[in-house]
Order: sequence, then structure tokens, then C-alpha cells
Amino acid sequence: MEEKAKFIEKIYSKKQLNEITQKLKYLGKDTKYTVTTFCLTRLIITFIAFILTIAVMDAGYIYAPFVAIICYYLFYYINITKKTKERNRKLEHEALYFFEILTLTLESGRNLENALKVTCDNVNSEISDKFKSALDEINYGKSLIEALSDLKKQISSDIIGNIILNIIQTNRFGNSILDTLYNEVDFLRQKEILSAKERINKIPNKVSIISVLFIVPLILILILGPYLIEFIS
Repeated sequence: MEEKAKFIEKIYSKKQLNEITQKLKYLGKDTKYTVTTFCLTRLIITFIAFILTIAVMDAGYIYAPFVAIICYYLFYYINITKKTKERNRKLEHEALYFFEILTLTLESGRNLENALKVTCDNVNSEISDKFKSALDEINYGKSLIEALSDLKKQISSDIIGNIILNIIQTNRFGNSILDTLYNEVDFLRQKEILSAKERINKIPNKVSIISVLFIVPLILILILGPYLIEFIS
């Protein structure tokens, strides 16, 4: 593994490796790659695509570089960019319920740390697990603000990051956390409604595509079938 890591370090710059490492951390358990295995797999797939293009196509030596470049960036998009977007949508969906429960817990008179503990104990989701990890770090000597600041760095969603930042600033300056959470929950609720409307608006397009691909040809076959049979016979 050390030899592979050294090989990767010769090809990628330190800045690129740090960026990929951070992106993979954002994905958490949603990725099977380490930075070394990701880069190595990416290079191998790119090389195989290059060789296959040369072997299969008559003018493969012309197209091979373009195919290799496409595979190189497509691998990054599928395994990092696409998965990050999907993970962000999932976390933002979970965030609405999590922060609603947190708001209700704070309304009962608990302070922020205790409210987070109660919320994490009663909400089973990935974002809850993230906050649990942050609370565990407090037991090892970190302050609540430090733990939440580190948590913000582990989440790629700008929306959730901004909520955590607002909670940190509110707690630091002594403002009303409840007012902040009311606003954030309203924002998340509106975003969920807009996302649902967007999905609903896409349904007619999907139905149209299915109709064009399957239903319309079937109707044409039913209408023209007798004429074709007569013509053939």
C-alpha cells in the first residue's frame, strides 16, 4: 500500500490529493475508496479505455486520447460529484426532521448541548450520527463551539453548513437560538416543498418520454400491422 501511495504522489500534486481526500471524507460511508485506491482505480480505468479504443477502432490512436480524458473525468463525476449531490439531498431531507425535534427540545428549557443529546438519542438518521460524533468529541475536551465547527467541515452541504454556523454564532454571542432555528426550519420546509414541486413538474416529461419510446411504437404496430402483413404476403 505504501508503494501505491508513493506512486500516486508522483502523479498527483499534493493540492489535488488533499482535495480528493476532503471530497471522500464528505461522502463518509457512501464511498468504498481511500484516496490511494480512488486515484489508482481512476488511472487503471483510463488506461484500459485508452488501450481498448486503439484495439477496437480503426482510427483508435486518434480517438483514444479523447476517450481516455472522458473516462478520467467521468470516473470523478460518478464517484464523487454525483454521489456528493445525492448525499447532500439526503442530509438536507433528514435535517428538517432533526432540527424540528431540536427546536422542540430547546423549547422545553434545555440548553443547546443537552438539547442536542436528547435529539440525537431520539432521531435515527445519518445527520443525527454526525452530531453524536461531535458530542462525543466534547467528552474528550473540546468545547461545544469547537465540536460544531469541526462538524461543519465534515459536511459538504452549504445549507446544513450555514445552519451549523448560525447556531455557533448565536450560541457564541448569546442571541436567541430558538429564533435562529425557527428561521432555519422554515427555510428547510420551504426547500422541501419546492423540491417536491420540482419532482412533480418533471413527471409529465418522463411520461412523454415513456410514451414516445414504448406506447407510440406499439400503437403504430397495431395500426400498421395488418397492412404490413398484407403487403408482405
